[in-house]
Amino acid sequence: MNGWTTVKKSTARSSEPGRDAAVGYAVVVVGTSWGGLDALRELVTALPQDYDVPMTIVQHRHRDSDAMLARILQDYTRLRVSEVEDKQPVEAGCVYIAPANYHLLVEEGHFSLSTEAPVRYSRPSIDVSMTTAADAYGHRAVGVILTGSNADGAVGLRRIADSGGMAVIQDPASAAAPAMPQAAMEAVPTARVFALDRIAAFLGALPSKTVRTPKVE
Repeated sequence: MNGWTTVKKSTARSSEPGRDAAVGYAVVVVGTSWGGLDALRELVTALPQDYDVPMTIVQHRHRDSDAMLARILQDYTRLRVSEVEDKQPVEAGCVYIAPANYHLLVEEGHFSLSTEAPVRYSRPSIDVSMTTAADAYGHRAVGVILTGSNADGAVGLRRIADSGGMAVIQDPASAAAPAMPQAAMEAVPTARVFALDRIAAFLGALPSKTVRTPKVE
């Protein structure tokens, strides 16, 4: 597990001018903790109905939590929301929820679940999911840090930036718990920082690797 959270110093490539337009993003990993439910509801509600970049959500919650989070979020979006199963394929147009008490590893084309020791006292760990996403997808990965009361996700977001991916952080001023966004900003000082109500629009405007077929009128 320690190998997933050992990274080089940030090169902050995620903010290089003009890089976004040349990238087709393949996966988005959203990490949140305290205050996350309200933030996630606002985020998924505002996503475009045709949003096709697979989104993975890692929310800190009790180890005995059931799949209620996926059911709650499904009420706020037409995108398909589901809790991840081991070896489940990564598909466009879906929102995936990390199950309680498992680390969620984002691999090329599929997810894996792990019961290795908690990282920063957390399982699922945002750092683990973001680090594995960066290792699997490199510059095609997007990391988003929302409200939370610890520093989980800062290391993973930095790995995404170091890989040339996109780093996005909720403005601490708009967060129920600002500690997690603040830690992420310190780790990736050139990340894109937005108020919560602007994040969905920003994600929706990012280019996707999915090729859309023009509609025939």
